[in-house]
Amino acid sequence: MPESWVNSAESLGADLHLELAGSGSRRAVLIGALRDAVRSGRLVPGTRLPPYRSLAADLGIARNTVADAYAELVAEGWLSARQGSGTRVAHRAKPLTPARAPAHRAPESRPTHNLLQGQPDAASFPRTAWLAAARRALTAAPHDAFGPGDPRGRPELRRALADYLARTRGVRTDPERIVICSGFAHALRLLLPAVLPGPLAVESYGLPFHRHLLATAGVRTHPLAIDEHGVESAELPSIEGTNAVLLTPAHQFPLGVPLHPDRRAAVINWARGSGGYVIEDDYDGEFRYDRKPVGALQGLDPERVLHIGSVSKSLSPALRLGWMVLPDRLVDAVLEAKGEREAWAGVTDQLTLAEFLTQGAYDRHIRRMRQRYRRRRNQLIDAVTHHAPHLTVTGIAAGLHAVLQLPDGSGESDERAALRAARWQGLALDGLSGYRHPAATMAPRHGLVVGYATPSDSAFPGALEALCRALPPVVG
Repeated sequence: MPESWVNSAESLGADLHLELAGSGSRRAVLIGALRDAVRSGRLVPGTRLPPYRSLAADLGIARNTVADAYAELVAEGWLSARQGSGTRVAHRAKPLTPARAPAHRAPESRPTHNLLQGQPDAASFPRTAWLAAARRALTAAPHDAFGPGDPRGRPELRRALADYLARTRGVRTDPERIVICSGFAHALRLLLPAVLPGPLAVESYGLPFHRHLLATAGVRTHPLAIDEHGVESAELPSIEGTNAVLLTPAHQFPLGVPLHPDRRAAVINWARGSGGYVIEDDYDGEFRYDRKPVGALQGLDPERVLHIGSVSKSLSPALRLGWMVLPDRLVDAVLEAKGEREAWAGVTDQLTLAEFLTQGAYDRHIRRMRQRYRRRRNQLIDAVTHHAPHLTVTGIAAGLHAVLQLPDGSGESDERAALRAARWQGLALDGLSGYRHPAATMAPRHGLVVGYATPSDSAFPGALEALCRALPPVVG
């Protein structure tokens, strides 16, 4: 019968069963049992192991056997040992996900470093300024603000947005053509019945969530190729039955290239000639670092471009505040789709954002975060250039993420290997292949999509170090 050990709650904080079964030396069997406990998630990162003397006594084996097993697992990176802290499961030793995991397996531990794209630094939310704006807004709010309202949204916010978007993004509109929503996905759902009777042209790389939303609504999507000048707008006339295209023209997501001026004009000409619409996702228009800001496409033709923005990247996705700048002929159809008040954004947040905009607090916050994110972007570029000069860093002129493109000749297996190495280092990030449209015909690209905005300032250096350890080495 194989020997086993069940630890006490005092030593590990949770029950753990070690089976010392199999052939080989006691040292090898113990090492294998501890590795299995980490892989399965029964020993989660940070768990403190019992002193080797205590474990040796519990298992009835020599102290040196346990000490040698601990030392071997520390050398391999499974465990860590520090003076005064004991021996613990290393944070880099994240439980691996088996191909077919049993239903009862322990949940995986959370990654140590979050480098997922699209998330701002939550620790930098301007709490004091937001609270001050909320107090002023609520004090000055008319009584009717807390009764049945306008489905367009609060007039204070629509007026503030009309001024702000004209000043910073070159948007041409008036408050009556702005409809407040809870974010881009909500806007897209509202636009489906008004704008999308046929297939929708989209970029070959984009958010899978948006494609899923459209597919669930029965909207077929046709991918357009992308090169160094942005989306291939010349393909639009060849798409049969489409009357709309969804673009990220200022900073293509996730590849990061801006739409070339000639192609911007071509998209507008297509919309005018076909009677179609351009849905402009201006998801990170405020964050420009190395070039003059790229104005909104909507400024070229307010009757053919539907401009959508939100505060998800600039302030927080938790606020659930966005806006649509619509052609006049579409406003009533979108309001009808919006329907009952339960789907409307909260009045207090709308009033607060209006105050935040009109008093200049939003501009000050954007300038501060732009400087902070630029520093992080520069640190990321320097680190990758030093540790992995064979990788190409792209999409860095704007936004909150960069793409680390793998060398020419790399395939999807190389990308998967890089993602496994990242998970092993406790990193949460995405591979570029996950953003590719399933029907795209352009040559696939492979790499890592690294969001540099999410970690706090204190956590970012550690995240960069972990990323550098995970980057693939030069082949040959």
